[in-house]
Amino acid sequence: MSTSGKNAGSTQNQQVRGRPFAPGNRGRPKGARNRSTLAVEQMLDGEAEALARKAIEMALDGDGPAMKLCLDRLLSPRRDRAITFALPVIESAADLPRATEAMLQAVASGEITPSEAADIGKAVSAHIEAVTAAEMAQRLARLEEAGA
Repeated sequence: MSTSGKNAGSTQNQQVRGRPFAPGNRGRPKGARNRSTLAVEQMLDGEAEALARKAIEMALDGDGPAMKLCLDRLLSPRRDRAITFALPVIESAADLPRATEAMLQAVASGEITPSEAADIGKAVSAHIEAVTAAEMAQRLARLEEAGA
């Protein structure tokens, strides 16, 4: 008796792992829908208005999940908001401490949220990198002029 596994002799019929489809067959076409989804859509076809009316009635009667469903459909998801606070001009790396202090003060006073400050911090970091690169290019140009 062999102890190497239950299908040791049938390796010819086994498919190679990691390659479930034959070459050229990439599976379900893009945009194709599941059969169960199509079946449910057919059952609900023509009932959307009645279902929506019932959900609204349930929400108006105080059903919490129905309220959430209706409000989720009525209100668009919250996007980034425009924020206004005093951020000092950053012309060199020496200006960075004043900018970060302004961000910390804005968070501490509630003008902006910590996540908004983090996003602003990323923008400030990118600006500092650009300022530093420009300063380096100017220094290099001066050194090349002096060496010529």
